Amino acid sequence: MSVFAAIVDGGSLSAAGRRLNVPLATVSRKLADLEAHLKTLLITRSTRRLVLTDAGRDYLAACRQILEQVDEAERAASGAYANVRGQLVIAAPIVLGRLHLVPVVAAFLEQHPEVVIQLRLGDRNVNLIEEHVDVALRIGTLPDSSLVATQVGSIRRVVCASPDYLHQFGTPCTPADLAAHRCITFDGLEAASAWTFAGHGREKHASIRSRLTVSTADAAIAASLLGLGLTRVLSYQVGDALRDGRLIRVLADDEPTAVPANLIYPGQGRLPMKTRAFIDFAVVRIRERLEALDDARLLRSDASSARTASPMPATSVQGPRRRPQRPAPTTVTK
Repeated sequence: MSVFAAIVDGGSLSAAGRRLNVPLATVSRKLADLEAHLKTLLITRSTRRLVLTDAGRDYLAACRQILEQVDEAERAASGAYANVRGQLVIAAPIVLGRLHLVPVVAAFLEQHPEVVIQLRLGDRNVNLIEEHVDVALRIGTLPDSSLVATQVGSIRRVVCASPDYLHQFGTPCTPADLAAHRCITFDGLEAASAWTFAGHGREKHASIRSRLTVSTADAAIAASLLGLGLTRVLSYQVGDALRDGRLIRVLADDEPTAVPANLIYPGQGRLPMKTRAFIDFAVVRIRERLEALDDARLLRSDASSARTASPMPATSVQGPRRRPQRPAPTTVTK
């Protein structure tokens, strides 16, 4: 059953072999033995992909229930509900995880020597149940599900540029001014032809002129630091650069509504002690780190740095001080 579930989750026999650390031949033989035992075809194989048959879909659902019950029994027998120990699997976006989750994980491991953490960083939303993830740090509004969510902060889309760029080309006062500026776009966030801003209860689109399009936020930030133009990224990605003045935040009053960042975890059944201990430890620490990004100093453009000799006047843009609320854990149910 575990081999069959791993094949489906991995999308191929070779991926299942890597996940289970067994040879491809072993995975293929076990699947063939299972289908022979059941006297039915579970997966239709082609050169490009594997497709579950109707029988395979029904059998997979039953397998997941049985495997979860076995896992629950093993956790209870090993003392997972009484002691903070064992492997903890955590998922998070790449940059947010690197900047703000890794330090928290390191501090947690110092306090709990019997815990081993597998930190999976990636910019796709994992399925916690199917991929056996204990906790995930996720950005954005959550769909209805049986997961429990605890908000740890808010994330904003911010426009920024280097002081040198603003000195040479001026500071945009409104989103419409962006059409006359050089922009650096990150194709993982928005389109290369327009950026979205808040506008009297509804979104408004501002046309931009992209001089450079990159595939990662880090590259967009690096280009902006070199003075190539204005870029738009997520607030946590440029927190340090804004704090030390290497980048200046502009158009803060026009930013779209912030989106929540949540720690999410399964809401069914008892939580193992390792999971509960990590959530209790991490929530306050991640919240403090993300709140620091909303410091009023980071919502201002530096007028002295942004003075310009160009025809476009430099303007100091200051947004209101924003402090996110500290909500209690929320269960999101169907």
